[in-house]
Amino acid sequence: MLSFKPIEITDKEIITSYTFRSHYLNCDYSFANMCSWSFLYKSEYAVADNYLIIRFFVGENGDYRRVYMQSVGEGDLPRLISLLENDASDGGFPLWILGVTPDAKNELENAAPGQFKFVHEKDFSDYIYLRTDLAELKGKKYQSKRNHINKFKSLYDYEYIPITPDLVPRCLELESLWFRANRTDNDADDLQHEKRSMVYALNHYDELGLSGGAIVVGGEIIAFTYGSPINNKAFGVHVEKADVNFEGIFSLINQEFAKRIPERYIFVNREEDLGIAGLRQAKQSYHPTILLEKYTALKKS
Repeated sequence: MLSFKPIEITDKEIITSYTFRSHYLNCDYSFANMCSWSFLYKSEYAVADNYLIIRFFVGENGDYRRVYMQSVGEGDLPRLISLLENDASDGGFPLWILGVTPDAKNELENAAPGQFKFVHEKDFSDYIYLRTDLAELKGKKYQSKRNHINKFKSLYDYEYIPITPDLVPRCLELESLWFRANRTDNDADDLQHEKRSMVYALNHYDELGLSGGAIVVGGEIIAFTYGSPINNKAFGVHVEKADVNFEGIFSLINQEFAKRIPERYIFVNREEDLGIAGLRQAKQSYHPTILLEKYTALKKS
């Protein structure tokens, strides 16, 4: 029987001891994401048979079901699938594994041939870029980004400063302004959840291992961003907020932060577009090196 416990900040070392050496590039494996969104998904973890197992809950209106991430580790995967299936069954459901990337899909198919149905989740594909592309913006395909940045620089004197705990209240002020300007009846709940995750992350900035920066003009923060490592070669950008009244600000904060991501990270994962047309267009405009598809793996009965 698997023994799960809620994911808390104090679990960072044990969880990242598995995720940092993993080959999975998806944003779901960022410890900061797991921890700051645990209020919504009731995320838990267990360690068994040399695997890290993440269990969480999805649903609405009080109707929730147990689901799992692809487990991280090296061991007997067929046996692990059996353990997960038993745990899911104890909760009254068949086994569902969410956020399954193509490499994880192949591993499941090899371990349990024909036993899973895979459903493609288009809106949850991750946009992954070369760090050097975002930092340097070289070539014709990034001409418009360079133009936006140059326009901003011609209009404003600015400073890029790293986020530190004493800067958090000022970042949250900008977030509150952004929230009020962008909130609609259709996405009020989603934005409220995002805000709660962000407030938690910023208030536990150092403990979560986050790094980020802000753009300051005239003494005011007009943009900020932060992220954290996913594994030893991929860095995730979790949040990027800016005052859209400043033309070119998103292009600027994106590049300034990318310049400061340590060189050991080859890839930058800027997460999903969630099916939002404007967000999809913005992420595509940076020409991802990898559009990382994700599937839901449904265990057949």
